[in-house]
Amino acid sequence: MRMLLSMAVLVLAGCASKPAPPSWQPNARDALDGFTDDYLRGNTGAANAEFARARRETSSTGRPDLVAQVELVRCAVLAASLAFDDCPGFGALAQEATAQQRAYAAYLAGRWEGLDVAALPEQHRPVVATGSIAGVADPLAKLVAAGALFKAGRIAPGDIAAATETASGQGWRRPLLMWLGVQAQRAQTAGDTAAAERIQRRIALASGQK
Repeated sequence: MRMLLSMAVLVLAGCASKPAPPSWQPNARDALDGFTDDYLRGNTGAANAEFARARRETSSTGRPDLVAQVELVRCAVLAASLAFDDCPGFGALAQEATAQQRAYAAYLAGRWEGLDVAALPEQHRPVVATGSIAGVADPLAKLVAAGALFKAGRIAPGDIAAATETASGQGWRRPLLMWLGVQAQRAQTAGDTAAAERIQRRIALASGQK
């Protein structure tokens, strides 16, 4: 995911190095960072406000590709938390988005048949080939990849566990609760009462229940 954020920064920054970039570029970058942090921590109101600011700053350029990149960041962060809404903001801009952006959107949505893997961010290409997040080092990118695998119906139990512990290690409450929920459902389906109860205790703790 950091790769996607880096892509967004590069696109937002364009080729400007000297003089200082126009104010919308750092403003949009800071807002995207704020959105990502707030959303993953479960601060919905703050996340929505930061995303609106990022989109507003980028929309001031009148460039659909830049706004599409901001929307893709949102789609990716939601996918990391198993919150799939078909990315309507990106969909409205897809016709004028780049081929790389459209490929990434398809990847997040689990539409992998005929996917142009070479157009994906580099760290996500092996995920399609191997069906595993094992080779993804960045924590957020790992969760995004897990979300994409989940949406595509290809995720393995080991990657569910890895996604859960990645979210836990980062203190990202929203994705942690979602991935724990997946684990709980699997335990219940398997009839593993002890595991289901243990997971429910983690859910209660992460939710702030006493």
